[in-house]
Amino acid sequence: PHRHRSAGRAARPVRIDIVTLFPGMLEAPLGESIVGRGRARGVVYFLVHDLRAHAAGRHRVTDEPPFGGGGGMILKPEPLAAAVEALKPEGADARVILLGPAGRRFSQDVAGELARRPHLILLCGRYEGVDERVSGTVAHEELSIGDYVLTGGEPAALVVTDAVTRLLAGVLGDGEAPARDSFARGLLEHPQYTRPEVFRGVSVPAVLRSGDHARIARWRQLMSLWRTWERRPDLLETADLTPEEQKWTDGFRQGRTPADFLD
Repeated sequence: PHRHRSAGRAARPVRIDIVTLFPGMLEAPLGESIVGRGRARGVVYFLVHDLRAHAAGRHRVTDEPPFGGGGGMILKPEPLAAAVEALKPEGADARVILLGPAGRRFSQDVAGELARRPHLILLCGRYEGVDERVSGTVAHEELSIGDYVLTGGEPAALVVTDAVTRLLAGVLGDGEAPARDSFARGLLEHPQYTRPEVFRGVSVPAVLRSGDHARIARWRQLMSLWRTWERRPDLLETADLTPEEQKWTDGFRQGRTPADFLD
């Protein structure tokens, strides 16, 4: 990996190891876009590991039928444990995460928590599931990216890696961007517009073309709250609202709209 210094961050890059039965699903995406830029800048580096390389025997068996019967195959605990032991030297500060549906829900707060870790090891589940003893003795925790079924943990590993990487100092060109993202304060981001000024009869809001930065900032704050109110009201239960935002929210409950609060 590239290792060079960049202002505002430590010289040592964050390390993310991903253990999978299908390395090809991960290697190309990790070299693209912002994630690839983070690696090129030496902020983070990724290593993708084939689980079969850690399986014993001539046939490198990684899965077996479940005890008690039933369809599908279960990933064996030994190869996953061997992979973690190979990647995590004794005493190393690495967080081992199994990606699966029964885990803690992944969120922006969790991404921020993981971005402060120097080393992550992500284990991708497959087939009918993973032997329960992996959660109990190998991984520190299990993470779920949502309530739906995937064919394996590889897409989830990419989601976690992307969300964590973009929070690392030196990855994004605008260092303040993560603070403005959706969910950064527990709210959805305000609507965004660019050229042309009119598209299919819909105009860019006049306030965004006014040049009045104070009014623009107020509009964005108000529209962020309104969009959250309309689309994800559940987020408002835990969002850290300012006194003015709380006043706007109370107004929404009374049937008022953003237009009632704009100058």
